Amino acid sequence: MDPEVISNFLSEQREAAPEDLQQSFLTIEDYWDRKLWHQLTDVLVEYFNTIASAPQRLALFRKFILSFAEKINQLKFVSLGFLAASQCQDDNERLSFLTDLTKKVNKPSSQDAYVYALVAAAEVKLQLHDLSGARKDLDTADLILDTFDSVETEVHATFYRINASYYQANEDFGAYYKNALLYLACIDLSTLTQTDAQSRAYDLSIAALVSDAIYNFGELLLHPVLETLASTAHAWLRDLLYAFNRGDLAAYSVLEANLSKAPQLEQHKEFLYQKISLSALTEAVFRRPPHDRAMTFHTISRETNVAPAEIEILIMKALSLGLLRGSIDQVAEIARVNWVQPKVLDPGQIDGMRVRLREWDSSVNQLGNWIEGVGKDVWAA
Repeated sequence: MDPEVISNFLSEQREAAPEDLQQSFLTIEDYWDRKLWHQLTDVLVEYFNTIASAPQRLALFRKFILSFAEKINQLKFVSLGFLAASQCQDDNERLSFLTDLTKKVNKPSSQDAYVYALVAAAEVKLQLHDLSGARKDLDTADLILDTFDSVETEVHATFYRINASYYQANEDFGAYYKNALLYLACIDLSTLTQTDAQSRAYDLSIAALVSDAIYNFGELLLHPVLETLASTAHAWLRDLLYAFNRGDLAAYSVLEANLSKAPQLEQHKEFLYQKISLSALTEAVFRRPPHDRAMTFHTISRETNVAPAEIEILIMKALSLGLLRGSIDQVAEIARVNWVQPKVLDPGQIDGMRVRLREWDSSVNQLGNWIEGVGKDVWAA
């Protein structure tokens, strides 16, 4: 494009811009005259990030930025494209814009920018309910990301955020939970608004509870995003997660009345009771010392509130999920457990472990004293 035409275009845009942004246009024009690409790009990013620039973003991108697109950082070029796309009239126009942007950066030297643009296009396809198209773009992006030794955190964060949205739309709660946590690991939590953080904490909590693949909530319980629910109307959801983590059937009975506030929990009410029963079983085993983990079905029934006829099924479920390791004596109705899946402990559970460690220490001392007492002649020899 003719530099003179671009200069005239910038002058026209400056005159049309609000008074408080005209100085920004003078800066842009100055950098264009000197063609300092890095500085020009940074000024444009700063300008595009001002709310008042919204009416001029599309025109600037199409008539100005595209004229030197290959001379600037491709990730920043795509970022400017995202800001310009936000001004499209509807999702269809936005998808067309992002598809063109994706094609422009699909080069061997800018595959990170290509992934960045591709997942943004996938997000618009999700909004248009084109789930298969979104999955295709996300799978392509995933394959390319696997080939990188390193990539900008923002690219990974965007991928995990949109991938999580896809799985949430498909009600694949386990995959949503994994990708949503990966997204949070890629960002500074302070950059989320309080509303966004609470929404993410709520969705993660629901996913953790209703997923048939998640029985260990450690990552979520330790994540600061969960604390954003503490002073909200959804504080009970946080308490429910802690009750599940420690297999607290009494607390579950109290909190169960809140399930009707969350349709997905209400729909999975029977499954949730099975899940808390499994948690109660693993907690009952965990509380026992390693040498005393042969439990009768009657004992398990008493500690889990599960009918005696269903105890064997409960134990087999725990074994198949990898929550426990051991064996079942069906004739004697005894479960012998030699391993329990590790999990995050609350203060009460930590105190219980401290007591058991003291008991173990005491028993070791007693054994040492007994050996010393009965083996005096041996030691002397």
